[in-house]
Amino acid sequence: MSKLEMQQCVLGQVFTNCYFLKNKETGEMLIVDPGDYAEKIFRKVDIMQGKPVGILLTHGHFDHIMAVEEVKAKYQVPVYACRQEEAMLGDPSLNMTVYRKACSIRADVLLDDGEVFEAAGFSVKMFHTPGHTKGSCCYYIEDEGVLFSGDTLFCGSVGRTDFPGGSSAEIVRSLHKLVDTLPEETEVFPGHEASTTIGYEKRYNPFV
Repeated sequence: MSKLEMQQCVLGQVFTNCYFLKNKETGEMLIVDPGDYAEKIFRKVDIMQGKPVGILLTHGHFDHIMAVEEVKAKYQVPVYACRQEEAMLGDPSLNMTVYRKACSIRADVLLDDGEVFEAAGFSVKMFHTPGHTKGSCCYYIEDEGVLFSGDTLFCGSVGRTDFPGGSSAEIVRSLHKLVDTLPEETEVFPGHEASTTIGYEKRYNPFV
């Protein structure tokens, strides 16, 4: 039986999905990509009666990280990210926050491809999926059948590759890595727009 209660907020100027993953048994919660509007995030945590224990970042672009510092400070929780994204997270010119509210983020836990870690009572696997950025990644909770794909995989599409560190060849390889590895019934929750499934993407995504 599922122990995951999931909700989302759409945050910021480019409508980024921020996900709240609460363990129904313990109340512990993970926050995926707190992109902006920290007060809105705090309200959602309160409504869900969650106890945040970690922040998961799918990549370092401004629209996924601008509330990280406030959320981390309020709840005193570690930040998880892919090891290859360390430079972008720390450099406002690379993560494009220099044009807004300059953010230099330091991840507390840098993950390697395929690494499995325990957080909020969930076993989470990180897939390094470069293409949108060098250190883009996805988080897979096998027991719950869910994948948080950031800006790597969208419903019927993939993330843009024209930013620094992007690569259209790499993002296609990353897409294949996901659809060839994960069960078709896996629900996919991307960084923008609607959710999908691995099976749907395998059949209908033109980049596969």
